[in-house]
Amino acid sequence: MSQSLLDQLALRDLLMRYCRGCDRRDFMLVRSLYHDDAIDDHGAMFRGGPDDFVAWLPQAMAPWQATRHSIANSLFVVDGDRAEGEHHVEAWHRSHGPEPRDYIVYGRYLDRYERRDGVWKFSHRSVVFDHGLIRDADQAAMDQLGADAPHGRADREDPSWAYALLAGAAR
Repeated sequence: MSQSLLDQLALRDLLMRYCRGCDRRDFMLVRSLYHDDAIDDHGAMFRGGPDDFVAWLPQAMAPWQATRHSIANSLFVVDGDRAEGEHHVEAWHRSHGPEPRDYIVYGRYLDRYERRDGVWKFSHRSVVFDHGLIRDADQAAMDQLGADAPHGRADREDPSWAYALLAGAAR
């Protein structure tokens, strides 16, 4: 396999770990994906370094009983130990409460990556907002469609935490 493909696989893995870290509230995992001098730019919501970003995430995620970040149309351009990426993201958020609402953001991540000591990490991450919608959640449909399956959670009670390799993804 060519080095370019290996680099793209490593970068895709980095991106998928970011989504898992956010959705499972594994902020240690999220922090492990950034170089110490990286910048995360979520627009007016947050702009700063990775330690401050990870400190901000719990309050930013508190309004949501669940989230799901889905990535599509990923493009990586690799030049030696530097790379850039553009990824379409659908970020779904469900609010708490007896009448939950779904907030869906359609946007893009624009990333810069660097490979240091053989490891790819974010050096700069920004979010572009393309479109969004808010709708009432259909809890009855969820209860009916998911009646025989475990329900996902945004904490360590999620069924995925029972999988030792996934639970150790930050290591």
